[in-house]
Amino acid sequence: MRIGIDVGGTNTDAVLIGYDDRVLAAAKSPTTPDITAGITAAVRTLDPPVESVTAVMIGTTHFLNALVEGARLTPVAAVRLGLPATAALPPMADWPARQRAAVAGHGYLCHGGREFDGRPLSPLDPEELKRTAADIAARGLTSVAVSSVFSPVAETDERLAAGILRAELGEGVHLSLSHDLGRVGLLARENATIINASLRDLATVIVESFGKALAEMSLTAPFFLSQNDGTLMDADFARTCPVATFASGPTNSMRGAALLSGLGDCAVVDVGGTTADIGILTGGFPREAAGESQAAGIRVNFRTPDVLSLGIGGGSLVSEGGGTGPRSVGHRLTRDALVFGGTRLTATDLAVAAGLADIGDRARVAHLDPEFTGRALERVAGRLAEGVDRMRTSAAPLAVVAVGGGSVLVPEPLPGFADVRRPAHFDVANAVGAAIAQVGGEVDRVFRVPDGRRDAVLAGARDEALGRALDAGALPGSVRVVDVEEVPLAYLPGGATRIRVKAVGDLDLERVPGCSGPSWCDAGAVRDA
Repeated sequence: MRIGIDVGGTNTDAVLIGYDDRVLAAAKSPTTPDITAGITAAVRTLDPPVESVTAVMIGTTHFLNALVEGARLTPVAAVRLGLPATAALPPMADWPARQRAAVAGHGYLCHGGREFDGRPLSPLDPEELKRTAADIAARGLTSVAVSSVFSPVAETDERLAAGILRAELGEGVHLSLSHDLGRVGLLARENATIINASLRDLATVIVESFGKALAEMSLTAPFFLSQNDGTLMDADFARTCPVATFASGPTNSMRGAALLSGLGDCAVVDVGGTTADIGILTGGFPREAAGESQAAGIRVNFRTPDVLSLGIGGGSLVSEGGGTGPRSVGHRLTRDALVFGGTRLTATDLAVAAGLADIGDRARVAHLDPEFTGRALERVAGRLAEGVDRMRTSAAPLAVVAVGGGSVLVPEPLPGFADVRRPAHFDVANAVGAAIAQVGGEVDRVFRVPDGRRDAVLAGARDEALGRALDAGALPGSVRVVDVEEVPLAYLPGGATRIRVKAVGDLDLERVPGCSGPSWCDAGAVRDA
């Protein structure tokens, strides 16, 4: 058996699932500030046979929330290798003021970096890096983000620079290297690396809290964290690359929706306590955002699902005019909503008053005007339908799967979408998605594709992705390629083509790896550096 846990901003959901992917038990508990109590309460409700649990998978939004709030972040030294070409925009130049102040870091521009084909942009200067290390030490900074021009093509300069910095700063320094974290695109990849470096200390605290919570339940099975793309990483890897968890919440919900509904291609509307996240499933996996995305207003280019978030949730406050959201009572829903004896009118109260949900005490909302309630719910349905329409890529009929505790707000049918499904266990789909997460391997870089060699280059990239999934801990025989993307770069010579291949497979618990993260974030490489 496996346990899947999703720690959201409002609730902590948990499921006990068998290896036939059947949900055996489900639980929901309010998320607590100390993390541990909420997880413990949810797992206790499951009452699992601990000796039969072989793995625990956890999804969390804590790291993204810390960045959004600009709290609990570690000061960072951002070292960029790219002089003289990249001096125009220093590190963190495009960050919002709150996050830039929270990181309280310092940027350093040094020589180094590569052209798109791996040729040196400028020679690496060891003495320059030693001077940089001395200034970092003088400022008391212990977390360093190293980024280099075109490092996804040739990471040598980042590795060499990391070795010099570690030798100068000592073993206590934390190093985050950009080629482990992001894709082609210097500034967005550098931003992701700085964010990751700022979360390293918090990651240690969070991971230890998860371990403590499970230990209190006498669960000795290994635990893993789910990542942005629906694959897994182990606890050690999570301490190294916390940024890889940022979009795990929406991803888990969509993966869970695919299993519970039996649909591999559909739209998913995940309505929680604060937001409604809308995404598209393709082949059972979320459609990924193309190019760059944003995290707390900062441009990044690591893998994230293509999700549209609306300020509509079960805890959304309803105005006198019938407008819903974006303000929400969040995890205080069971205290503040009318149906629970509170004084705030929420979307959940509307759903109960309209007979869409049986939650709390319906008598407490009997005074609501049916016309007002109906009009407000119609506005919610209209906004959700518009969101799904914005995410679709064709006019072909599209099934909609509604999941999440707040999905009672999604009517059947939704305006413009006749096929709306709300499967069993819809309210814990996020925990189900965490429980069924797989192991991934990915190749994403610029290849030279000579005339007549396209098929051979693609085959080599596919084999490399499959091999990386196996190396990351996938069960032999279960690995398959789920996505291939090929983009010729007409502005570069030599048949340059950006090729991305993603492979996934089931977790092989007979050989739990020391680092079960994806190929693009090699924690071993960070440690070796």
